[in-house]
Amino acid sequence: MSGTVTAVSSNGEYSFTKPNRDSITLLAGLGVEGDVHAGVTVKHRSRVAQDPTQPNLRQVHLIHEELFAEVNEAGFTVAPGELGENITTRGIDLLGLPAGTLLRIGGSAVLEVTGLRNPCLQIDNFRHGLLKQVVGRDEAGNVVRKAGVMSVVRQGGAVRPGDTIEYELPAGPHRPLERV
Repeated sequence: MSGTVTAVSSNGEYSFTKPNRDSITLLAGLGVEGDVHAGVTVKHRSRVAQDPTQPNLRQVHLIHEELFAEVNEAGFTVAPGELGENITTRGIDLLGLPAGTLLRIGGSAVLEVTGLRNPCLQIDNFRHGLLKQVVGRDEAGNVVRKAGVMSVVRQGGAVRPGDTIEYELPAGPHRPLERV
């Protein structure tokens, strides 16, 4: 099974959106070179306030391009990088992957999926009402998060739009993704 990278984004300053780039470089154990969220320990402001020594399980954020089409049907126009992701994908069910899945991207980069992005109020500041489109509840009342997955870099390398993404499931039993 495989998918494709449709866009890559990074930003060296704290802001909700990230500009698209021709390529990004992933650094093993750190994240996206030059991105504000790169590092061994947490970089997201709310998590730093809680405990700045926590390991950074959110080095690289991936969102499936299919989400943009879904929210567009509800009247929201969203483009790659605008929800703060580093890698926009197509053709791979990111939300259905188990924790520990390896994503092999392009010629050498390898990411390990750590969990789901926990959508925050900044999404509503970006587009009022969008938060309800990317987080909700299923029939059983369980929270459903659709704003992508978080990962750590296991092997570095350049990532560009058009690169193939292949995934390798971890040995079972598989653990479903939880928010990180």
